[in-house]
Amino acid sequence: MGYESAWLSYKENHTLKIPWNGSKIYADTWGKTIEAAVTELQRAVKEICGMDMGITGQEEEAGILLKKEQDNALGEEGYKIQCRDGRLTVTSQGEKGLLYGSFACIRMLQTKEEFSAEEKTEKPSAPLRMLNHWDNMDGSIERGYSGNSFFFEDNKILVNERTRDYARLAASVGINGVVINNVNVKDRATWLIDEVYQKELQRMSEIFETYGIQLFLSLNFAAPMELGNLDSADPCKEAVQQWWNDKMQELYTRLPNLGGFLVKADSEGRPGPFTYGRTHADGANMLADAVAPYHGKIIWRCFVYNCQQDWRDRKTDRARSGYDNFRPLDGQFRENVILQVKNGPMDFQVREPVSPLFGGMEKTNEMLEVQIAQEYTGQQRHVCYLIPMFQEVLKFRTYCQEDRDTVEDIVTGKTMGNTNCGIAAVINTGNDENWTGHDLAAANFFGFGRLCFNTSLSAEEIAKEWIVCTFGHDREVQEKILQMLMMSWKTYEKYTSPLGIGWMVNPNYHYGPNVDGYEYDRWGTYHRADHLGMGVCRGKKGTGYAQQYREPNASMYENVQTCPEELLLFFHYVPYTYQLKTGKTMIQHIYDTHFEGAEEAAYMADLWDSLEGKIETKVFERVQKRLAHQKEHAKEWRDQINSYFYRKSMIPDEKHRTIY
Repeated sequence: MGYESAWLSYKENHTLKIPWNGSKIYADTWGKTIEAAVTELQRAVKEICGMDMGITGQEEEAGILLKKEQDNALGEEGYKIQCRDGRLTVTSQGEKGLLYGSFACIRMLQTKEEFSAEEKTEKPSAPLRMLNHWDNMDGSIERGYSGNSFFFEDNKILVNERTRDYARLAASVGINGVVINNVNVKDRATWLIDEVYQKELQRMSEIFETYGIQLFLSLNFAAPMELGNLDSADPCKEAVQQWWNDKMQELYTRLPNLGGFLVKADSEGRPGPFTYGRTHADGANMLADAVAPYHGKIIWRCFVYNCQQDWRDRKTDRARSGYDNFRPLDGQFRENVILQVKNGPMDFQVREPVSPLFGGMEKTNEMLEVQIAQEYTGQQRHVCYLIPMFQEVLKFRTYCQEDRDTVEDIVTGKTMGNTNCGIAAVINTGNDENWTGHDLAAANFFGFGRLCFNTSLSAEEIAKEWIVCTFGHDREVQEKILQMLMMSWKTYEKYTSPLGIGWMVNPNYHYGPNVDGYEYDRWGTYHRADHLGMGVCRGKKGTGYAQQYREPNASMYENVQTCPEELLLFFHYVPYTYQLKTGKTMIQHIYDTHFEGAEEAAYMADLWDSLEGKIETKVFERVQKRLAHQKEHAKEWRDQINSYFYRKSMIPDEKHRTIY
């Protein structure tokens, strides 16, 4: 199958005024990452400007210069760009920074940003900027909506030109770490740490390293039993510890660029330390000690919810599980352990409060985990630009100290002064020719990387960059696609689950309306609707979840009057007649937003249709089909949700939508 180059598919613009003199590139240092940077510049300048750029060993002959310079303020990944006296100069302390600076220059050419004599300086906001693939070795992808894996097929590892082009895409937006396999490690994937796959992993690691990316693997905690024939995986047993020490010495000898491991333990059937009466700290620290001699990292996911309950139980709460499990362990983890915490306490819903583990852990490294694979936000059949959501999460104040207390401060190291922190995303790629199934879903891949690298960018700025890099400079195209992206998250929220309730989907594949899909499962009710009202009481009189936050957040969520209305039903059970700040009742708001959302989905489809002839036919038709589906599916959501609550609340006449 052929594939496209996404935002690295350069648009010819030979009228663009080249801001440098000369047609050669000079680098004062050389290595495979510098070679990649030079190659990227040559390709882009040729395709955009029509100029062939050669390579010179004489600085005075060059129009573009890549120079290493000792600058601790920039570090290994930061860069400076300056255009003066007919020369474009990219400066960094490290090769990665020169690569990122080169891609920044290319982006400036794509967007026609003016090169200036004033220094343009940029340093990554987040130390770790990671993509998590949920790819299985049989080629399937758990929660994958863009075809099959391009890393695995039939229990074999694929390393080819697409591997390199993926690395190019990731590096172009500043990604520096990639986990290639599913966190639910099972079957043949357990063998990824064994010698049988090391030749292919070494080739992949070398390609990644060329583009400044470290390879990470997801790890099976029970590997000593499955690979080593031990009778236990108890992290406190000496034989288990020794097995891991030997395995890591063997593995890092062959894969010196290996960044470390992502671990999901004691959740959804995955093995972990609980089996042996041990804590998450015991399990993580055992692995951390094994990789420490090689500067490896253990990223330990906090997605646990070991609570099973009868649906009538109103006290047990899955939302509490992460905090209840990990907060008592604060300060017990090794320095090379990072807790990877989902943005919300549940599971990537279209709207959740920020996890209270951010700000709750004062002595522990943390990473933010978000999902751009759209598991609960339309599965890349619906357009849903998620960068505005991620920005809201990053700006959330935790009140863990007087200042530098936002989620952004915590995961970028400003709060604790640490560097073992960052942001990870469950990625939305597959082997579809356009990488992300829905062409507009690529904005989430691009946007995630740009946001991690520079958290000061707005969602709108990022969207504008992506649109121009992907579709070119037609003003109507830019304006209409920007409008679609910027409205899409809240539109999706309107016609699926407003007011923070979430979960009203089919339980197995998480797509399509099913109001009671999760209501009576083993984890308890999610919306708790009856004939009087709906919502979950998570205050002191309910599950107590709101009290996991620091003040004043705890009091804000506890009080129905001060609770943000977009999270009202997440924190409170309220009657259908409850009056919102708009003057509408809760039930009227649900009705109206579902109609509004469906109308907005239809409007987005109309916006796209109006661009026919301005966008490549193949791309136009692909997106048109997805938007037509979204338009009809939004109506289905509207009708199923509204009819359900019409019956539930016993409204006498469905025609009178405005009676509340």
